[in-house]
Amino acid sequence: MATSMQTSADRTLQLAEQLVSGTSRSRGQFSWLTLLVYLLLSLGAVVMVTPFIWMLLTSLKPAPELVQFAFLPKNPTLENYQRVLQTSNFGRWYLNSILIAIFSTTSVAFFDSLVGYTLNKFQFPGKNLIFLGILATLMIPTEMLIIPWFTMSVRFGWQQGMAQYWGIAFPGLITATGIFLMRQFFDGVPSELLDAARIDGLHEFGIWWRIALPLVKPAVAALCIFNFIGNWNAYLWPLIVASSREFYTLPVGLSFFRGESTTEWEKIMTAASLATVPLLIVFILFQRQIIKGIALTGLKG
Repeated sequence: MATSMQTSADRTLQLAEQLVSGTSRSRGQFSWLTLLVYLLLSLGAVVMVTPFIWMLLTSLKPAPELVQFAFLPKNPTLENYQRVLQTSNFGRWYLNSILIAIFSTTSVAFFDSLVGYTLNKFQFPGKNLIFLGILATLMIPTEMLIIPWFTMSVRFGWQQGMAQYWGIAFPGLITATGIFLMRQFFDGVPSELLDAARIDGLHEFGIWWRIALPLVKPAVAALCIFNFIGNWNAYLWPLIVASSREFYTLPVGLSFFRGESTTEWEKIMTAASLATVPLLIVFILFQRQIIKGIALTGLKG
């Protein structure tokens, strides 16, 4: 009996040792795998960030240092920034991009969320047909819409004077993608909560503004951030519709600026560095919302 108990105890001890050794081995494999993943991600981050850092450092170099192929500037200077801001319309292009991006983003946040709320929470004839029509516009390439947009701009005089701002901004004042996104997110807002607000006497616009919209703030934030970035980087349509150089947006202005300053790479790098500042500010201030928005759009899309 004692012998059998001893044998059983030995077997139990051996099994325990095997489990412990197997666990430690799996932990070791997991730690090495994690380390490898972090190394690969770090390498990818270095590869992606290095050109941007090179651009910033080049903008601080005087012209004679550009031919030396040194990574760090020996005599850093801000003279390039002064030359760019004083010898071109860069400040006006900057202002144009900011105004158009803010105006378009505000319009998209208001109208897309309002239309998405209406298509989700109201029942009326043809609702699904309207939604399908909106989704169908996503299958039309932007290049095919340029001619109707341009014809409309010419007919309404949006290529003259201050109306050029409206001509540049109007295609992005409401988007099918934003409507689809907001409609999907309003599906998570309980209809009973809205019915309770109606019983309390709150009007429909107030229900949307005070109750429904605050519940989908992450989606609205993601929509605003992505729309701002898209408008800031827009190139083709502003290039076509703007008839005066003073109404160019920053990407369009940079293309002409690069053509004028082909050999002055320090000025080109300086202008490109200034153009990325707003996007960096948006990312630094709203990086959590950007990550959450990507995750939420992936779940809801």
